[in-house]
Amino acid sequence: MTTRAYWLIRYSGFVVVGIMALINPPHQPHQQFDRVTQIACFSAAGLALLAWLLVDELPRYRSRGLPIALGVLAAAAGLAGVTAGGGQSLVAFAAVAAVAAGAELEWPAAAAVAAAGILPIWIVGPLVGSNLGTLAGYPLLIVATLSLGRNRRFYRVQAEQSAALLAQYERLRAEQRRADVLDERSRIAREIHDVLAHSLGALGIQIQAAKAVLTDHQDIDRAVEVLATAQRMAAEGLTETRRAVHALRVDTLPLGAELGALVDTHRQRYHVPVNFETSGAVAPLPPDASLALLRTAQEALVNGAKHASGEPIAVSLDYGAGDVRLTVVNQLNEAQLSQTRVAAQEPSSVGGYGLTGMRERLRLLNGTLLAGPRDEEWVVTAELPLPSRGMAAESAPVTPAAPDPTAR
Repeated sequence: MTTRAYWLIRYSGFVVVGIMALINPPHQPHQQFDRVTQIACFSAAGLALLAWLLVDELPRYRSRGLPIALGVLAAAAGLAGVTAGGGQSLVAFAAVAAVAAGAELEWPAAAAVAAAGILPIWIVGPLVGSNLGTLAGYPLLIVATLSLGRNRRFYRVQAEQSAALLAQYERLRAEQRRADVLDERSRIAREIHDVLAHSLGALGIQIQAAKAVLTDHQDIDRAVEVLATAQRMAAEGLTETRRAVHALRVDTLPLGAELGALVDTHRQRYHVPVNFETSGAVAPLPPDASLALLRTAQEALVNGAKHASGEPIAVSLDYGAGDVRLTVVNQLNEAQLSQTRVAAQEPSSVGGYGLTGMRERLRLLNGTLLAGPRDEEWVVTAELPLPSRGMAAESAPVTPAAPDPTAR
């Protein structure tokens, strides 16, 4: 609609200029050349306007046809500007051509169109006795309108670039949202997997113990007791899963309290001495770091129950100047030590990946994991860097309300 309005204005102006030329034609005998020149210029300008309209309607010819059409229009209008009578008004179309060239064409082509309008004035004007106002004013008008067109082009290009940047920004935001959703899904899946792997691993040990009691000792009462413990562990695993989901929702974990509860549960469940101590100045940890250390401790304790049954375990949490270190130490005899070396290289039987899974989890947080024999002990050491004070303040945990174990 806007393009049609522009063309209506252009053709209306052309008709008005033509009427003015008819009303005020050159009257002097020596001005007959001006009459012939004006007729030729009006004809060329009309054809140039028609060509301009055609290239607007046929975009595939625009890059080659538009500079030619504007150049012919500017040259015809500039030449008409040095004639006598009303035909001089056609010089306005040299200004129109200059504006369009500045807005639509690259700088060399736009300058060529302006030159096509100025050169006829400077070449023919002195020959026909044009005054200084014509020789200087009309070229100045063409240059001014060319500058106006360049400014218009600049703002249009800037607007197009802004629109492109905005579209790119929206695409990036959409990709970021998608990546955030995938990261959150991976995080939830990892946490639920680790909780279930821990619970099911412990449950498998109890079931294996019950089977051994029945097959080796035919002690039904003891087997019932072990199965009751297994049933209790299954309920606790379900509760722990709900707690993990609750912790993910509120995005916080009190690491010291969780490790203490984990150690107490393991001590009561497997009837082994487990010692837990902390050292250093306690520093707030991001939720992901707290969860990673907690899951590492769970995996290490379950591995201890599997491969070093009945042996004492020591768990320590040490806060240093720039990092936090979790250490789990299992006492082993020679047979257990050999068995543990082999098991450490194999995936967990409950679907996890043992030490490999713990290493991957810590690596995501720029942490490290070391696991291996030391004298007659199996030592697991996990280290994570402490966040800066600013990051720690932003991620400082807020103690969540205790989850309802009976909630579904």
